[in-house]
Amino acid sequence: MPESVTVEELVKNVRLKVLQGEDYLQRPIVTSDICRPALEFAGYFTHYPAERIQLLGITETSFAKDMTQAHRTEYMTQMCMPQTPCFVISTDLPIPIELSKAAEAAHIPILGTHLTSSRILSNMTSYLVGCLAKRQSLHGVLVDINGIGVLITGDSGVGKSETALELVRRGHRLVADDRVEVYARDEQTLVGSAPAILDHLMEIRGIGIIDVMNLYGAGAIMESDIINFIVHLETWTPDAQFDRLGDRGDTQTIQGVIIPKVSIPVKTGRNLAIIIESAAMNYRAETMGYDATKTFDDNLNRLIQQNSAHDTQVKEQKQENEHD
Repeated sequence: MPESVTVEELVKNVRLKVLQGEDYLQRPIVTSDICRPALEFAGYFTHYPAERIQLLGITETSFAKDMTQAHRTEYMTQMCMPQTPCFVISTDLPIPIELSKAAEAAHIPILGTHLTSSRILSNMTSYLVGCLAKRQSLHGVLVDINGIGVLITGDSGVGKSETALELVRRGHRLVADDRVEVYARDEQTLVGSAPAILDHLMEIRGIGIIDVMNLYGAGAIMESDIINFIVHLETWTPDAQFDRLGDRGDTQTIQGVIIPKVSIPVKTGRNLAIIIESAAMNYRAETMGYDATKTFDDNLNRLIQQNSAHDTQVKEQKQENEHD
């Protein structure tokens, strides 16, 4: 995980314009938090988050216009701290003259965009969270199955990579093999990607390292994917207990995000790729409101009621015959 992102990288990935300070784009950004200075324009700097990107929009620049030139010069000079990475001005607004002079003196770049403050704030936050969020390395394989990110876990040698390769051959896409770098985008979204050294590569026992993109094309790989579902492969034993109806609702929590999980027994002759593919499609059906287990329960209850009604009818008929 990088400890910082440069302003130049932010400009390229969020499509900002460099309005001033092209020579200072190597300044580091160390946090995904972004500040919209409000109290600072009122002269309150006790808790000024100088290490954050400073975003100025219509509200901030309009308020600054009502200040005296002396106050604008004083406050904007104070905002240009050594650790301040850059200023961003939204909605194609002009740069306040006082900010231009103070930023130039402090070697801080000023960036611009035609987007509103809310839009550019969201875009920058999303990009910076993806770059700066805490990473966790997991042992497993991440495959995208028809838009469902499936993390395949299990002990070494259980067949994770071979199963993922078969899924790729069936038209699905590999994200990461062996090690998956994950981070929480938010409280409900877990994202996984491959470490740089393993990008597009798989290790198949008996063959060695293969390059999936070269063998199967660019459409067979993804750079990153949201992890929607976990499939844990377990070696089958006669005394092992596995969920047969799919109604246990097992989950696994990773970085505070709760992910649905199923365990699948590995046994000679089982086509794991088809089973995992079906599990992913079943998960998608459940998210769309269809629950096969509930359908089975409803059918079973209906059959029990029918049989019960039939037994009652037979019993009553028998009693009537005995009475006659």
